[in-house]
Amino acid sequence: MNGAGGEKVQRKIEHIGNDKTPILTLDSFDMFTAPLQNAAYQATFAPDVKTYYPGVRAPIPKEAVVAVLRGLFRQLYPVFDIPRHLRLKPRDANFSLITRAPSALGDLQRIPHFDTSNPYFFALLLYLNPGPHGGTGFFRHKSTGYERVSEERAETYFSVADQFLQQQGGPSAGYVKESRDDYELFHEIEYQQHRLTVYPGNVLHSILVDEQADISADPKTGRLTANLFFEFA
Repeated sequence: MNGAGGEKVQRKIEHIGNDKTPILTLDSFDMFTAPLQNAAYQATFAPDVKTYYPGVRAPIPKEAVVAVLRGLFRQLYPVFDIPRHLRLKPRDANFSLITRAPSALGDLQRIPHFDTSNPYFFALLLYLNPGPHGGTGFFRHKSTGYERVSEERAETYFSVADQFLQQQGGPSAGYVKESRDDYELFHEIEYQQHRLTVYPGNVLHSILVDEQADISADPKTGRLTANLFFEFA
């Protein structure tokens, strides 16, 4: 597979952490960058009221979502050991920009999070603008040792995490960009334009916000990403 500029797309599969969680990364995946940037420049961004994302989002055109997933979904089955009888179901797709100041974050925006405990729910992240910008970090919850929060682990995780934060008086201030509180940063995907990565939604993760470069509502200069969420069911 070649990018729009003729450079070969570089495919890497990593198995991270103690759980050996598979992460798929494609570099030089530039065939969609310019069209998505142009769509973002014309989009109307608004605060995300459905999640705790610390910024604004705008929907990605449906045809772009279909094009990206069509070129990828078959190779996801062996990478993530997805049963072959399950079928791809897109769930949400947005452009994202970080806009919230560190001092304005709520408690749940100051700790790593997971999207769902569903084992076959995935996040696809495509870095669109040139850097430098903050990457994406994956975290281990120290008290439980959890890196992924499955349905079987969810009750224990929430109970232990809440108890720790209550004893501490809440999460530390600002964005979580490194190991702190009861979370250990064990892997990072660095921000690089044209880099696409896919990871399971139940792994604990966070944006490693560069407060000098990332906090901007301007899609031409901010940390513009395409975020696609989908499951196999």
